[in-house]
Amino acid sequence: MRLAILWIAALLPLAAQTVKLTAACADEEIREFGLVCDEGEPCPLFLEIASVEPVGARIFAAGNLHTGQATLWSLLLMSEDGGKTWTEPHPRQRGVALDMIQFVDFEHGWVSGHLAGSLARDPFLLRTSDGGKTWRRSSLYRDSTVAFIEQFWFDTKDQGVLILQRRGSSTGRYHRLETRDGGATWMMREAGEDPIQGKHPRSGPSSNPAWRVRADAKGNTMRIERNEAKQWRTVAAFPLIVGHCEARHPEEAPEEEPPA
Repeated sequence: MRLAILWIAALLPLAAQTVKLTAACADEEIREFGLVCDEGEPCPLFLEIASVEPVGARIFAAGNLHTGQATLWSLLLMSEDGGKTWTEPHPRQRGVALDMIQFVDFEHGWVSGHLAGSLARDPFLLRTSDGGKTWRRSSLYRDSTVAFIEQFWFDTKDQGVLILQRRGSSTGRYHRLETRDGGATWMMREAGEDPIQGKHPRSGPSSNPAWRVRADAKGNTMRIERNEAKQWRTVAAFPLIVGHCEARHPEEAPEEEPPA
């Protein structure tokens, strides 16, 4: 009986350990984002994972770090060992939120994003052609524009489509753009006031139905999970609260001794 129990236990997936992820902000961020935080009541910093994409043995996750009042930084994560350890292949960007991820092969991938605020603006794509090791940012507009990418998809490493919402456009609120050079440049194909149907309507944080992101309030974690044999297995767990914003007061200068 003991051997049978040990054999069954060996087949069960091990519980994922919480991945260490930290962030902190102080006077500069508090001033820039108009936060109300002090030593007595620091503002908690939360993690939001908006999208996850498996690419062979690698996993990518994108989102942001935010308080209850503002988005502070974007966050792009990559694991090369199935979710055990994670790195950040692209630096955090101030006031930016990342949304969707897609790879068409092992080398070419994209992440959509925008400047966060009271209105989303200045949409862009991060692009990689080396499997996510390095990323370059391509803006959709030269001038600042109130808009965000609803969804995008690439059929090949060169040909792709995106649908966005844009305010203040004379051609309508909804736009469909196409690219033939991997997202470096885009051409308008459709515009109007009515929503435009995409090829792959976004229904969750991954285009792959075998993956999902779930906030676990009881465990105070954000979990990336994979469906295996009709059961969801936690691949990686991250803390929901990754730090705090707290004003820093300069230390009082020591009193000068009176001259002798």
